[in-house]
Amino acid sequence: MERAGIARIDQDDDRCLNLCWKGMYIDSEWDPTVQHGNDRLFWCHKTQNPLGPDNKAVDEYDCNDTRKCYTPLIG
Repeated sequence: MERAGIARIDQDDDRCLNLCWKGMYIDSEWDPTVQHGNDRLFWCHKTQNPLGPDNKAVDEYDCNDTRKCYTPLIG
C-alpha cells in the first residue's frame, strides 16, 4: 500500500517549493505495524490554506508547472 504523498513528494524534484504537508514536521521511521490513516492534508506556504494563490486546491499532483503560482523546488 502506497502512503499518500510520500512517493512523489520525497522522490521527485518537480514538486512546488510552496507545497506543505504534515509529514514535513515528523522525523520518524515508518512503522508498518501502525495502521495508516491516509491523511492527505496539504496547504500552500504562500496562502497558508488548502487553496493556492489561483484559488485551486493544493496537493502533491496538482501543484505542478501548469499553474502560474508554481515555484520549482530545485532550479
